[in-house]
This record gives sequence, structure tokens and C-alpha cells, in this order.
Amino acid sequence: MPTLNIELLESKLKENFNEKILSTDKDADMFSIVVTKEALHDVVQFLKEDAYFNFHYLTTLGGLHYPDSPFPFGLMVQLHNMPENSRIRIKAFTGDHEPTFQTLTNLWPAANWMEREAYDFFGFRFTGHHDLRRILNMDSLEGWPLRKEYPLEDPFRKDKDDKMFGR
Repeated sequence: MPTLNIELLESKLKENFNEKILSTDKDADMFSIVVTKEALHDVVQFLKEDAYFNFHYLTTLGGLHYPDSPFPFGLMVQLHNMPENSRIRIKAFTGDHEPTFQTLTNLWPAANWMEREAYDFFGFRFTGHHDLRRILNMDSLEGWPLRKEYPLEDPFRKDKDDKMFGR
């Protein structure tokens, strides 16, 4: 079975996106690239539609939060070329307090659920998303529970007395 030609992939990405590719890395068994937020959609679309690379399957789309970084919020996308059994990870970061990315639902309708999850847990907005609302948490939940500043204990519970737990 052929394997992903990383040198060719890097050169094609540099040729098409140049300074929008911030870094590349071979992490364990997966090639990873970091791109500018503005280029994320175009890079993913290129990887999907290019006949040679053929990363046609969206495996994962999820939020990242590194609060001590100058660009604390990131979106991570993993794609799979099933015939070649190759995978790739693409990340884009932003310093915006309310992170906004371009939707991928026009490339993969299944991105709808993954983007709604990133909204539900991290507060990410997706430009062009047709139905961005909470998917797993209650509509009444305040805040974004997977952001690092979210309290570990539920501040809205009235039935819990911390004295019982030695606090």
C-alpha cells in the first residue's frame, strides 16, 4: 500500500499557500500542519479536492484552548484518505476572545454536528453555518465548559454543600 509522500505534500502546500502555512510536523504516525486562520478552509478544500492527495473523509473537527498562549484558541481538523490509509491533521489558531472560523459544512455536511459541538463547548462561531446552536448542553447553560477558565464545580447548583467534602 502506498504511503503519503510528505515531501510532495509540503511542496504543494508551500506552492499553493506559501506564507499561510505556518509550520509542518510529523507527529507519531500523522503529518500535521499549522495554517493561518484565514487559510484553513482553503487548505482543507485543497486537500479534499486534489486528486493525488484525496483527503476526502472528515474524521474530526474540534476546538483547542491554550489560555497562556498569545493565540489561545485553535481549531483542529483531521482528514483521512481511505484508499491510501493516510491521515493528516490541520490546525489554525486565533487570538480572538470570541473565535470565529469559516464553516466546513459546504465541504462536508457532517461538519454541522462537529461545529455545533465546538460552539457548544468552546464558544467558537462558524461563518456560514446554517444552524449554530448548542447540541449537547442545555440551552440555559452559561459559558463554555471546555475553556480552561470554566469552573470545575458547577456554580449554579444549589443542592450541593461543599462542607460535606471538607471544603
